[in-house]
Amino acid sequence: SYVIAAEVEAGRIAMDDQVPVSIKAWKTEGSRMFIREGTTVSVEDLIRGIVIQSGNDASVAMAEYIAGDEATFADIMNQVAQQLGMTRSQFRNATGLPDEAHYTTAKDMSILARALIRDYPSHYQIYQEKYFSYNDIRQPNRNRLLWADDSVDGIKTGHTDAAGYCLVASAQRKDMRLISVVMGATSERSRATESQKLLNYGFRYFESLKLYEALE
Repeated sequence: SYVIAAEVEAGRIAMDDQVPVSIKAWKTEGSRMFIREGTTVSVEDLIRGIVIQSGNDASVAMAEYIAGDEATFADIMNQVAQQLGMTRSQFRNATGLPDEAHYTTAKDMSILARALIRDYPSHYQIYQEKYFSYNDIRQPNRNRLLWADDSVDGIKTGHTDAAGYCLVASAQRKDMRLISVVMGATSERSRATESQKLLNYGFRYFESLKLYEALE
């Protein structure tokens, strides 16, 4: 999603571009947006399919559109990760589906989350949308905290048997924003509950202070 936002910002792709759906994208396992092979879907819809519906099929379609194939797109992801300082991450696909050489850390996910919010604020607005409909199928955002806490405006869930239930969350109260990362939880409820605990703790016991004014 960060790579897609960068491509849009640079003008290399546009939100109304029509992306062809390959057989590989259509057949990708896991959570789906339910795009159909042989059709085209707008970049804007695919972004929402990725962010809101966790669509692995949408992720593969966008990877192929940007880089030609998913493996090359994963190389781009790794390059961007290094530029952001994510030194303990290695990506092998665009979906997060299990691969022995595919890994990351909670710290690296927090670095990526901070960069997403900082670098592409207009793109980040999508992460707080609670529902998205495509192909007459309406799916809710899997981030339960969007319903439980009005200060939460993102970010992204994930789940595989290997990784457990994961959630990178962010909330803003007054002038303070916090990011939480929970990995390996045992259920959707657990990842939401533990994330809420972290955010509440941070807002209760920490504060943001301006140490210096910017130099003119």
